[in-house]
Amino acid sequence: MSKRQEIEERLNKAFSPDRLEVVDDTESHRGHAGFTEGVESHFNVLIRAGSFQGMSRIARHRAIHAALGPDLIGQIHALAIDADV
Repeated sequence: MSKRQEIEERLNKAFSPDRLEVVDDTESHRGHAGFTEGVESHFNVLIRAGSFQGMSRIARHRAIHAALGPDLIGQIHALAIDADV
């Protein structure tokens, strides 16, 4: 399973989002810090979930990081998050 798929699976399980888009943006970082040939390391996540209701932006980001878990977060160099209700 790719890291992109694993991110999707964990976020779907944790939040049952109305909308979820996970984009592997690694290739656009070729030549920058954190880029390794053949390794998924840079991601953009757009997620809309009712479970974010009443949560601050920071709380939503913390919840996403917790759902992904330290094992997966430790394999990601950059994670851009757009999370809302």
